[in-house]
Amino acid sequence: MEQVILNAFERVTGNKKFNEDGFIAGVMYGEGSTEATSVKFELVPLRKILGKHGSNAKVVVKYGEDEKIGFIKEIQRHPVSAKITHIDVQLVSKDQEIKLQLHIAFNGEEALVSKRLQLQVQKPEIDVLGKMAIMPDAVSVDISEKEFGDTITIKDFDLNSEIKITDDEDQVYASITQIKEQEEEPVEEVTEEAVVAEPEAKE
Repeated sequence: MEQVILNAFERVTGNKKFNEDGFIAGVMYGEGSTEATSVKFELVPLRKILGKHGSNAKVVVKYGEDEKIGFIKEIQRHPVSAKITHIDVQLVSKDQEIKLQLHIAFNGEEALVSKRLQLQVQKPEIDVLGKMAIMPDAVSVDISEKEFGDTITIKDFDLNSEIKITDDEDQVYASITQIKEQEEEPVEEVTEEAVVAEPEAKE
């Protein structure tokens, strides 16, 4: 299982709003700690983690000499620009039972395209409950053999039996549809009769 590393650095809090290029303000809490620790995270690696593993990603937080397991609990964004402004990370023990949203990786889309089919995603994450030690970083689904009209449901996921899916049993995560052909607009033919001769210029 891939270890997702998230580096955290000390952040000095004050009255001024956090504004440091390349970093996002955040806090870490949990695993026996009664107080939250103010930290900052590197923006570019954080964006990559969120893009690949989803908004509830399981991470190994490196803070100084310490390494602790946790997951991204909350993401705050600017109401207008939608840029990330703050991150909450909850630290947990390996035996702690947690609720997570696991990112779904749909593999084999190129095979669908060759059949003039496409994937339409209805829900990109799956809600689960289980111990941190056995929780995967994401869920992969092979869709290369799917046909028109097929859907991706709970039955398509291969998870540890000790991990409980808390979504509705009939939840549809994605469906296979046909690629619509783009209709070409008819081109009107210009006949000789339709051409109006320009009047000759008078001398």
